[in-house]
Amino acid sequence: MTGSPSRLIRRATQVEADAHVPVAIVGGGACGLTAALMLADAGVDCVVLERDALPSGSTALSSGFIPAPGTRTQRAHGVRDDSAGRFAADIQAKAHGRAAPALVEAYATSIGPALDALQERHGLQWMLLDGFLYPGHSVHRMHALPQKTGASLMAALQSAVEAAGIPVLTQALVDTLVLDAEDRVIGIDYTRPDGSRETLACDALLLACNGFGGNAQMVRALLPEMAEATFGGHTGNDGSAILWGESLGARLRDLGGYQGHGSWVTPQGALMSWAVMMEGGVQINCEGRRFHDETQGYSEAAVHVLAQPGGIAWNVFDAPLLALARGFPDFCDAEAAGALRRCESVSALADCIGCEPTVLQGTLNAMRDGTPPDGRVFARGLDAPYFAVKVTGALFHTQGGLDTAPDMRVLRHDGTPFANLLAAGGAAGGVSGDAVWGYLSGNGLLSAVAGGYIAARTAAALIHSTKASS
Repeated sequence: MTGSPSRLIRRATQVEADAHVPVAIVGGGACGLTAALMLADAGVDCVVLERDALPSGSTALSSGFIPAPGTRTQRAHGVRDDSAGRFAADIQAKAHGRAAPALVEAYATSIGPALDALQERHGLQWMLLDGFLYPGHSVHRMHALPQKTGASLMAALQSAVEAAGIPVLTQALVDTLVLDAEDRVIGIDYTRPDGSRETLACDALLLACNGFGGNAQMVRALLPEMAEATFGGHTGNDGSAILWGESLGARLRDLGGYQGHGSWVTPQGALMSWAVMMEGGVQINCEGRRFHDETQGYSEAAVHVLAQPGGIAWNVFDAPLLALARGFPDFCDAEAAGALRRCESVSALADCIGCEPTVLQGTLNAMRDGTPPDGRVFARGLDAPYFAVKVTGALFHTQGGLDTAPDMRVLRHDGTPFANLLAAGGAAGGVSGDAVWGYLSGNGLLSAVAGGYIAARTAAALIHSTKASS
């Protein structure tokens, strides 16, 4: 596998560096900033290197929702029948048992303590989204900040990092990893906006950088069904971690796994909450027909939508569901951009969609009569006035990447770990298996936050061990 940009490995016995830091973190998204905060709590200095002028990444483009069992917030809402084991079972059920068991256990066990630590020590005030269940979750465990956006999550993490005095070096594009003859990372080389190059020496390195959704060549090769899909993620997802891993002989995992989304508003380019689908909304194609069971998940819905004529569908719902949708900032942005259509009758809705009214009426009748062909059970039918939003399928982020041990150390092809090279978040293989349908709602930020939390503990132990033996 190849792909641009060039990501290099440089061998050296020592580095002539501009500075030295115990832990270097490549990537300033939720994974990198969580790891940095946990390292600071452990008394270990680190530097976060971020390619952009402001840390954002895929997290800022997401809804900012994180699933976690056993948190203070969950218990405060009276949810006491959840556990890491139950969460792990939900993850594996969605992935049809094809997610890496050791990582599922590690993430399911660590995400609750990670959210509690961010709340208790760094001021992130979580709320529990308990109005509905996201696809695949058997209990209310989805956490968010009150603003319910990924941008607000990133802002809160950045504020916490600033308050902790952790240096974040922006506009620093890391392109080279420096390793010695024993495969220990001893530094990184990066480029500044003026073209100058600098080197940072380190005792451990965490790759928290990205997946490959923004690398069109890699998407065509690994996710051909998404080759022509809109990419709703961050352009910095260029596959850097995988390219470095290939050069090092690292093992890769689940490269066919990704998060799609079947509710990308077009042409406005915004996300519409899937809560509307879970609570009774439907997707209808240009022929006036439903074409899948929407409650199975928004990730695989991307493939179903793209398979429709023109790769287009309409999200159709009614007034009570509109009130629900308006509780999500992403939907409000889409509505403000002119995406919402109001239709007073089935005939008007058919005109909006461009289908035969009789076909559309049959679709709506099947919902009300409990006879839809896919077996979905509706608590009620939809009532006029109807509302419609035009959507397409999109690729949001990839779930495959570097294979890691449960402590986030990167593994070689033979299964042995690199001593001080770690990967988490988008850089590492996640817990969604190797297909689009394996993605459980929230898996992306689960692996980012839990992975950053675990990686920080591992890196801190490495640093403390090195100090103790020196």
